[in-house]
Amino acid sequence: MWDDLILIALLLSAYLYWFNGQQAKEVALNAVRGHCSKLCVQMLDEYVALNSIRLIRDRDGNMRVRRAFLFEFSSTGNERYNGACIMLGRRVETIHMEPYRIEDEF
Repeated sequence: MWDDLILIALLLSAYLYWFNGQQAKEVALNAVRGHCSKLCVQMLDEYVALNSIRLIRDRDGNMRVRRAFLFEFSSTGNERYNGACIMLGRRVETIHMEPYRIEDEF
């Protein structure tokens, strides 16, 4: 009986971890889309990939999950550049982008 309860608790914990990660990924994807749109660059592949995950303390001293998602974008359509979206829990902390080329409009 205890084995079954432990197994159910482990499975439930794994599901909640996965579900929370999927929600954070969706928030990161929407934030990156908006950021790329605002800067008039094209987000490539419409995808963010989890690069790292760790526990850190926030400003209030509470433990939070910090996730780093990577993405690619293009400014001219010819090159690929890398970017990263750093999430603290389900909140976007920062979005970093490599320096990229801007085409002349003249």
